[in-house]
Amino acid sequence: MEADSNRMLRILHTADVHLGARHADLGDAASGQRERQFAAFKTTVDLALGEKVDIFLIAGDLFDSNTQPSRLVERVAAELARLVRSRIRTVIIPGTHDVYDHASVYRAHDLKALAGSKPNDEFVTVLTPDKPEVLFTACDALIVSSVFDTKRAPQSPLRNLRLGGDPRATWKIGLVHAAIAISGKTDGDDVVVTKDEIAATGLDYLALGHWHSAQQGKAGHVIYAYSGAPEPVAVDQDRAGKVLIVGLDESRGGKSITFEERTVGKTRFEKVDIDAATIKSQPELVTRLTTRADPDLVLDVRLRGVRADELDIDTDEIENELRRSFLKVRVRDQSLPAL
Repeated sequence: MEADSNRMLRILHTADVHLGARHADLGDAASGQRERQFAAFKTTVDLALGEKVDIFLIAGDLFDSNTQPSRLVERVAAELARLVRSRIRTVIIPGTHDVYDHASVYRAHDLKALAGSKPNDEFVTVLTPDKPEVLFTACDALIVSSVFDTKRAPQSPLRNLRLGGDPRATWKIGLVHAAIAISGKTDGDDVVVTKDEIAATGLDYLALGHWHSAQQGKAGHVIYAYSGAPEPVAVDQDRAGKVLIVGLDESRGGKSITFEERTVGKTRFEKVDIDAATIKSQPELVTRLTTRADPDLVLDVRLRGVRADELDIDTDEIENELRRSFLKVRVRDQSLPAL
């Protein structure tokens, strides 16, 4: 599709898909979770098509590592091809898991060609150190990034990015895979940016990847957001499972940006506190929890309060008995004995 300069520019922003993740912690459920992740990616493409967005952004870590079977890459390319056929422009940056080093999956496979995007068209673009930006004249949008060929960045990817007043496009959009600096928490991260650096870019919108929970903010005049992972990569990421539909509008000389969080993941999270005084036996507790059975549910159970003297609970046994009824189940006995 070609964007109409008189209407809102619409973008789908996703990141941290982590296709091909091994999920060693899930045991025999690992392959099922990999398929959930791919299903979430496919649903994301479905959403982009249904919403008729102009641009599809992937802010790093599309793949969980650079070691991926050709079949998976081909499946990804087939999804991107659906966007190409609808003339939706896709822009991808490598992240810290699928880093653009000498062994990069983006060097080994030509995603653009595999998706049916011609060399001289702009429907699939992978930004790299040698190609840090792409200008979409039809969308009046400039997409910029700073990609490194090492996992640990030698400097902030925003260090030299200054686009305020750039006349090439109305909309200046950054695409970066990084953590926003938090004192004492991000010191060990491979790529870090500060809010002051974000504010200095002159961007209209900064699409971020790296954090798996959806969140938005503002630094100076720059709106930024993490889309979060479309499907949780770890089973404690209860703000994952979403993508962002971003609307960029210009009217009467002013610019506005709106967000819609859309759920694309299947994994659900539920925390349950149970009063131990209401439990007469371990089999009764198992029966009660079984009523919540759902293969897409991560269930976190805590026994609280005061338990009867005769109540004997083995949480390992309970988890083992329930493990085939849930994606993952955790049971903790935090109850106290009667005085």
